[in-house]
Amino acid sequence: MSLKVAVSGKTAAAVAATIDELVADKVASRIAAKDFTLWGKDAEAESSIRLGWVTSAIDSAPLVAGILALRDEFAAKGINRFVLCGMGGSSLAPEVITSTAGVELVVLDSTNADQVGAALAGDLARTAIVVSSKSGSTVETDSQKRVFEKAFTDAGIDKADRVVIVTDPGSPMEAAAKADGYRIFNADPTVGGRYSALTAFGLVPSGLAGADIAGLLADAQSASALLASDDASNPGLVLGAALARTANGAGFADKVGIVTDGTSIVGFGDWAEQLIAESTGKIGRGILPVVLEPNSPELAVAAGDLVVARLVADANSAVGNEVATSGPLGAQFLLWEFATVVASRLLGINPFDQPDVESAKIAARGMLEQRAAVIAADFEAENIEVRATELDLAGANSISAAIDALLSQVAPDGYISVQAYLDRTSAPQAAELRDLIAARTSRPVTFGWAPRFLHSTGQYHKGGPRQGVYLQLVSVAKHDIAVPGREFTFGELIASQAAGDASVLGALGRPVLTLTLGDAAAGVATVKNAI
Repeated sequence: MSLKVAVSGKTAAAVAATIDELVADKVASRIAAKDFTLWGKDAEAESSIRLGWVTSAIDSAPLVAGILALRDEFAAKGINRFVLCGMGGSSLAPEVITSTAGVELVVLDSTNADQVGAALAGDLARTAIVVSSKSGSTVETDSQKRVFEKAFTDAGIDKADRVVIVTDPGSPMEAAAKADGYRIFNADPTVGGRYSALTAFGLVPSGLAGADIAGLLADAQSASALLASDDASNPGLVLGAALARTANGAGFADKVGIVTDGTSIVGFGDWAEQLIAESTGKIGRGILPVVLEPNSPELAVAAGDLVVARLVADANSAVGNEVATSGPLGAQFLLWEFATVVASRLLGINPFDQPDVESAKIAARGMLEQRAAVIAADFEAENIEVRATELDLAGANSISAAIDALLSQVAPDGYISVQAYLDRTSAPQAAELRDLIAARTSRPVTFGWAPRFLHSTGQYHKGGPRQGVYLQLVSVAKHDIAVPGREFTFGELIASQAAGDASVLGALGRPVLTLTLGDAAAGVATVKNAI
């Protein structure tokens, strides 16, 4: 196993200026020893119970046999379609693992009614679901679980034979699962969601789907000693220093463009995005991760506040002011976790809490309770309703004019966030808006499928530097679905989540443009033309 990090230009200078301090302070070996004092006194209460990820590659090994045995049991019954109901850290790592392995896993990390309906429309006779949540209280996951339980029952299928639960021991979800007779895999309660790739949350759905989870753990285990070494060549220290200390003239670059370029790993940026944004984006500081492609406009502009990190086949060297990393997926998971907590120490941030995630959840619940009081649109054009929060649309009467108004608010050090509350299985073209806006503005642009980004970059939007402007795309469901046992539908839930997040961002003085599309595909095409 070869795990490498190479740096050049300003990133190399940042590492050279910082690495000796990290080595002298024995940061690497202290992380490996789970020293919870590394991030300051105020962080100790949280960090003391959140360092289990350091040894997850070893601690999780006993899970493998049980997961593979269950996969064989399902296969003998003709059950070979797996749907993962989970959000954030519960869904992002399994998606990367299975995509890289080339095996099928239906990841349902949405409350969009059309996307939920598409998952339900699969062959239930050969379907089992994995419901992943540390506590079970996440409204998205609870709603997904309920609708599948009803579908199984309606089809005459014993749900106890088809539902697998991944949760923390002693959680309310575990108690309910025991009562229902479900299979349960316990995760390590000392590992936060965004650091859980190598725990049951990453392994159970991936292993059931057919990924080589034993090999994944082995690759991570082989990287552990290297990442624990107090040495200037330690790739975790090098990457962490590059992320936190690369200069942009006036200070430090506070954005990182993550590019998968020539490696067999698929979708890694989406996982790393949550890890970095939720770990560092707080108290007005942080590193904004921007998931890029090799031909993304940001790479041609080379903005001074953006560090580019490429995942490549062999990181023997880097070019420009970039970072290059290489190594197998299990090792990369552990590398970026180490690097993120190293960068957090350098930034003076507690990497294990997420104080601003809850604000959007509270606002969404409030909107859901008062959903009859829908905020009137500022105007409607081309079958799109336009609403503005902390954004002056005076005189605007077209989609183009509304977008112009939003983009005029982008500061020289700012970014644009495109948030698609859409069905990503039927409207994937929405992701094309990212490059269009980046090319037009010459600024970094993030793209997030909603509501999953609320468990990812959502923390950075509220807790990080006040630099963002936000474009929400919301669609009207073609076929809404009631959430069994609840007094709301999936359509009402996702609309409330969008409105709730907009209200929180607006309260922070950030401009939000919400476009509610009468038809998702046609609406996205209209927005593309407007941009």
